Amino acid sequence: MTILAGQITRAVILAAGRGTRMMPLTAERPKPLIPVAGRAILARILDGVRAAGVTEAVIVVGYRGAMIEEAFGDGAALGMRLTYRTQEPPDGTGGALRRVADLCGDAPFLLHWGDILIAPENYPALLTDFRPNDAALIGVNHMDDPAAGAAVYLDGDRVTRIVEKPAPGTSTTPWNNAGVLALGPRVWPYVQALTPSPRGEYEVTDALHAMLHAGERVRAHRLVGLWSDVGTPETVAALDADLRLT
Repeated sequence: MTILAGQITRAVILAAGRGTRMMPLTAERPKPLIPVAGRAILARILDGVRAAGVTEAVIVVGYRGAMIEEAFGDGAALGMRLTYRTQEPPDGTGGALRRVADLCGDAPFLLHWGDILIAPENYPALLTDFRPNDAALIGVNHMDDPAAGAAVYLDGDRVTRIVEKPAPGTSTTPWNNAGVLALGPRVWPYVQALTPSPRGEYEVTDALHAMLHAGERVRAHRLVGLWSDVGTPETVAALDADLRLT
């Protein structure tokens, strides 16, 4: 299959998490429906990817997933086509991907964590940056210490190593896996070969590790502007006051 730059039209959005750090805001609704500056997290993500040319999205739901389906339906109101898959039990980001492989086929797609907000201009830039010979293009954001996420080591734009949740202060790279990635169809054998991590979950990061070891082309795309892991009520409050979201 020939893939032209900028021809990614499908997204997979991981929105199954319980959101325990977000309590009490998630007591009665799933985290992706929490409003930030007056609009739900997931609505902001869908707005951003649609404006960049994504016309279809598969939303992987779990905790109170029916509320997400009720809120967005088939996507017609957004000008998109939405489908849903339920992740039960919750077995990690790689487990979520396994559940949607049949919907993605041999086309590249955008993978998006459902609790990450980024400046909208990053979406067309990242999707256009994806190349036909890329196995993966990882969005990365600059952090003083990427200990809470995954430290991404680079040689130019080539990814050489990824360390999931490194010990604080041990990283020698400022780049963090931003939770927004463009993936080519070569990812699927690595996803299917995943085994449980020490946390008992199937991790997308482990698939990326395996791709690097196999010599696959994995690159990084540096995000600009806003990046936020919307993980706590305090983060929501800070974003509500952030004029960059208006």
